Amino acid sequence: MSWFESFILGLVQGLTEFLPISSSAHLRLTAAFAGWQDPGAAFTAITQIGTEAAVLIYFREDIGRIVTAWFRSLTDKAMRSDHDARMGWLVIVGSIPIGVLGVTFKDQIEGPFRDLRLIATTLIVMGVVLGVADRLAARDEAGGRHRVARERKTLKDLGVRDGLIYGFCQAMALVPGVSRSGATISGGLLMGYTRESAARYSFLLAVPAVLASGVFELKDAGEGHVSWGPTIFATLVAFGVGYAVISWFMRFITTKSFMPFVVYRILLGIVILALVGFGVLSPHAGESAG
Repeated sequence: MSWFESFILGLVQGLTEFLPISSSAHLRLTAAFAGWQDPGAAFTAITQIGTEAAVLIYFREDIGRIVTAWFRSLTDKAMRSDHDARMGWLVIVGSIPIGVLGVTFKDQIEGPFRDLRLIATTLIVMGVVLGVADRLAARDEAGGRHRVARERKTLKDLGVRDGLIYGFCQAMALVPGVSRSGATISGGLLMGYTRESAARYSFLLAVPAVLASGVFELKDAGEGHVSWGPTIFATLVAFGVGYAVISWFMRFITTKSFMPFVVYRILLGIVILALVGFGVLSPHAGESAG
């Protein structure tokens, strides 16, 4: 991988990680369209450490409170009813599905799941799901002629059941094209949470899973499967761009809907299927040989 490739891929990772359009799909597609070798699941996982570092800094106050309260709750029973302490436990509970499924389907994630036809399909299907969830949220917030607006849930209403559902939604993002934020935000909206609450928990929930995945994949870099220099450079680029994107996105969702992302996902999926169907693009274009 050249330094130019690593810069572009780091830029793509930073731009797409927090938007509900799938960063892993866009890394795969960037390589395919540019005629480069697929950067692979290991490169994706490691560069995601950069974007998760942006989450740690952006949500540093929330994370600091949650971690402190969680540790205190281990010895102080009175703290176990504290909202921040509960959030700590719920993030742990919600991280279990992706941990189990990530290890179980590791070979498929690094192989068959990166087929462009599957990526295109998941882009379209999850785009439709996000669109439905967004419309339901908008309907609840606006009410109507014969109904009053329904108050949606916040993170204070989050319990173990919803935490696990969030976790399984996040695990779906193991398939490129689904989108971690897209799946968890859709799940949150369908469960009745506000857009801001769904997005906030989505980002907090991703921290342990992404950091663990990135550290786990570091061994591939050491074994020569990933180039150290370009990968570290891409991770730094992803961090800087990712911080700017998450700052913008959290402001955007307070007043805007997710429909622009829905339309983009569906159109991109259709274009990919058409290109593959007409033989312009191979479903395995740029696929890594090793």
